[in-house]
Amino acid sequence: MKETLQNNPHWNSVRNALGVKPKSPEAPPCVDSPAVTITALPISRLKPFKGHPYQVREDDALAALSESIRENGVLSPVIVRRLEGTDDYEIVSGHRRTKAASLAGLSEVPVIVVDIDRDAAVIQMVDSNLHREHLLPSEKAFAFKMKLEAISHQGKRTSVQVAPKLSTDLIGETADISKDTVKRYIRLTYLDPELLAMVDEGRISFTPAVELSYLSEEMQQALLAAIESEDCTPSLSQACRMKKLFVAGQLTDDDIFDILAEEKPNQRETVKIPLDTLQRFFPDYTPNQIRDAIVRMLEQQAKVRQPERKACRDSGER
Repeated sequence: MKETLQNNPHWNSVRNALGVKPKSPEAPPCVDSPAVTITALPISRLKPFKGHPYQVREDDALAALSESIRENGVLSPVIVRRLEGTDDYEIVSGHRRTKAASLAGLSEVPVIVVDIDRDAAVIQMVDSNLHREHLLPSEKAFAFKMKLEAISHQGKRTSVQVAPKLSTDLIGETADISKDTVKRYIRLTYLDPELLAMVDEGRISFTPAVELSYLSEEMQQALLAAIESEDCTPSLSQACRMKKLFVAGQLTDDDIFDILAEEKPNQRETVKIPLDTLQRFFPDYTPNQIRDAIVRMLEQQAKVRQPERKACRDSGER
């Protein structure tokens, strides 16, 4: 089974892994080359990549992909490598396509078998998935960490050491983000799984989550208890204060509860009355004048009612 790679969005990562260069910027290399032969393999012989950080969610997008495959087949081959000592293959790129093909009732899929080691496979796996939309923070975090470790490991096997700074630069260039952002994503891997799930759900924002990742496992457990108790999550300011106290060796469980229990500006209850409603009672007033007039009226009303409240308290005491 052969298929053109002209429109294959994953071809760049495949080409890099194989060390094959196209004849021209526009045209991929000839698929008749043994290195890029496309064949068919049973889905039962394809195994997920060990430690694969990207989720295969059974959502509407996967259902649409499955329906497309049912009608048109798998247009982009799955990239695999042979698992040493077995007849099985590890999926490097194409987990969603493989799952969608299985849901579509296919028993086999087109594949390209690449002869690469684990580290090269990790780098290719991470890069071939970065184009996906709606990646979760946790997916990026563990993907970047896996790639950093793979690059560093590759450097240790050569005479020239790959510096960590250079490694994060390379990852950032591929992901189109700064090396500092790469490091911040990797910090998320130090979060408790429950806290990281809150980041994925949007309950905890990215920047506060990075600060919280510096807390110990024990302190993160205390934070989880406080979040459940107070039914709220830390703001950036609160997360920074927790980190500062922890680094100084002064953070306690009580501190976490006290900090989280503080009222945040966006949690204060407010009463909103449309301006056109208020202008019925305050014609020709500006919004600020209306506000000041209402405050004065409420203050006057409070003074009038003060003797009444005192009389009620006195009556209750008797």
